[in-house]
Amino acid sequence: MSDNLNGTLYRLPWSLPDNGISWLEPTAACNLACDGCYRTNERNSHKTMEEVKAELDVFQSLRRSDCISIAGGDPLLYPEIVSLVREIHARGLKPIINTNGKDLTPELLHELKRAGVFGFTFHVDSKQGRPGKWKGKTEIELNDLRLEYAQMLASEGGIACSFNSTVYEDTLKHVPGMVEWAQKHIDIVHTMVFIAFRHVIPQMPFDWYAGAQKVPWSDITYHSDTARKVDILSTDVLRTVREKFPEFTPSGFLNGTEKADSYKWLLSVRFGTRKQIIGYAGPKFLEAMMAGYHFAKDRYLSYGSPRLMRMGKSALLMAPFDKGTRRAAGRFLASVVRNPLRLFQRLHIQTIMFIQPVDFMADGTQVMCDSCPDITVHEGKLVWSCRLEERKAFGTFLRTVPKNHEPASVS
Repeated sequence: MSDNLNGTLYRLPWSLPDNGISWLEPTAACNLACDGCYRTNERNSHKTMEEVKAELDVFQSLRRSDCISIAGGDPLLYPEIVSLVREIHARGLKPIINTNGKDLTPELLHELKRAGVFGFTFHVDSKQGRPGKWKGKTEIELNDLRLEYAQMLASEGGIACSFNSTVYEDTLKHVPGMVEWAQKHIDIVHTMVFIAFRHVIPQMPFDWYAGAQKVPWSDITYHSDTARKVDILSTDVLRTVREKFPEFTPSGFLNGTEKADSYKWLLSVRFGTRKQIIGYAGPKFLEAMMAGYHFAKDRYLSYGSPRLMRMGKSALLMAPFDKGTRRAAGRFLASVVRNPLRLFQRLHIQTIMFIQPVDFMADGTQVMCDSCPDITVHEGKLVWSCRLEERKAFGTFLRTVPKNHEPASVS
C-alpha cells in the first residue's frame, strides 16, 4: 500500500478550545531517566492541590476536554495523586494517569479506581534505564512487563489500558512486534502509541534564539551531544508496520501547524480477537464516533472505556456507511458461516497511534501538532507540554534560524 494518505483519512476535529485531551503536570519528579525525555527531573517539584486546581480551572475556562492526562514527571510520585484523581472525576472529566508504572501496586490501583480513575497510559521502552530484571531488555522482551501492567488493570476491572513507547532509529524495527503483541492481548490492551524520537543535535543547521538572545544548543534540556536520527516520521513507522502487516490501515490524522499535509498524529482503529484482526475502520467510522460523541457529550472522544472497546460487533453496524468497517463486517460474517459459534465470540476494538513531534523546515519554521492535544498550563496560560522547559528556562519558546542568518527583529 502507498504511504500517500492524502484524501483518504479523517482529519481529527480537535481545536485549541475544543479538544479531546488536556495535559496536567502535578509534579516534575520522576523515578527513571528515560533517554529522550523532554522534562527536567525536579525532585522537590510537587505542586499544591490549590495550584493544581487552579490549572484545572484554566483548562475548564479555555478548553473543552474529554480527559485530563495526569503526567509529569511521574504522577504516581505525587503525594496527593488519589485526591487529584478524585477532583478530576468530580469535575466530570476522565482522569488518565500517564506513568512508567514503576510505583504502581495493586493496593494503590484499587485506591485510584475508587477515586474514579478512568485509565492508565504506561510508558515502557528499552531506553528508560529500568533496574533489576528489566535492565537491558529489548522492546520485544519488555512485552512481558507490559503484560504485567495490563493484567493488573484487568484484574481490578473497568480501567482503560494504554501503552506508549518512544521510537528510535534502532528500535523502529521492533514496532511491528509490539503491534502484534497488542493484537494478541486485544481484550485487555486498548491502545498502543508510538512516539518518534526528537532531540536537538549539533548537526542541525540552525541557531537557537530566545527573543533576540542567541542560546547555545547545548543549553537546551532536550539535546544530544552526538549525531542521532531525529527526523523519524509517522509514515516511517507506518511503512515499517506494513512490511509485516500489509493491511494495516490508518483512518484519521492530525496535521502540523505549518504543514497541512503532515501526519503528526496518525490513528488506526482495528477490530479483532486475540487470534486475528478482521479489519480496520475507515474515516467515516471515526467521523461518526467523534461527531456522535460530541453531539451527546458536547466534547470529542479521547479514550474509550473497556466496555466500549468490547463492542466490536456493535461497531460493525456502521458497515453501510464506512468502507473499512464494511470489509471487516464481511469477513466476520464469512467466519460465522464457516463456524456459527463465532457469532457468540466477543469482537474487540483497539486503537494504534503514531505520533510525530516537532519538525523543522529549511527556513527554521517549527511544525507543531495543530491544536496540541497534549497542551498544559504554565503561569496561567496554555503552552506546549513537550517544550515547557524552554518557557521555564528562557521565558519563551525558542526560535530556530538557519545558520549564518540574522534573526528577524522581535517586537
